Amino acid sequence: MKEILREVGMIARALDSISNIEFKEYDLTRGQYLYIVRICENPGIIQEKVAEMIKVDRTTAARSIKKLETNGFIEKKEDPHNKKIKKLYPTEKGKSIYPFIKRENDHSNLVALQGFSEEEMETMFHLLQRVRKNVEKDWEYVKKGNKRSY
Repeated sequence: MKEILREVGMIARALDSISNIEFKEYDLTRGQYLYIVRICENPGIIQEKVAEMIKVDRTTAARSIKKLETNGFIEKKEDPHNKKIKKLYPTEKGKSIYPFIKRENDHSNLVALQGFSEEEMETMFHLLQRVRKNVEKDWEYVKKGNKRSY
């Protein structure tokens, strides 16, 4: 069997490393740009949903979100109907950096996918979605404290 997931992992780590280096001048560290993107694209989202979208545990999400809040990129607001729920919104600072993050993502996509036909990109997209859905089942299972049997 080909080491497909190893290749996917190397691609993901390389792109994440590039982003972390390029966003350092904006005081963004260790994947915080991912949170800003999700919050800018989904204003009013709750922390648990962001964690689920990014595929990190709640503690990791809470730490990153707290740092983004402290650094003025996002703000938490109480839900008017349920005071226990805190919704996340980008601040002006967060909104102002979003276009730069989006441009970096678009550029990374262009570089990574150069030489692929539209049909190949469409096929790759659908295949990777299937892989993600397969993995999500295990992620949900393990996240609830279960152990996979190998």
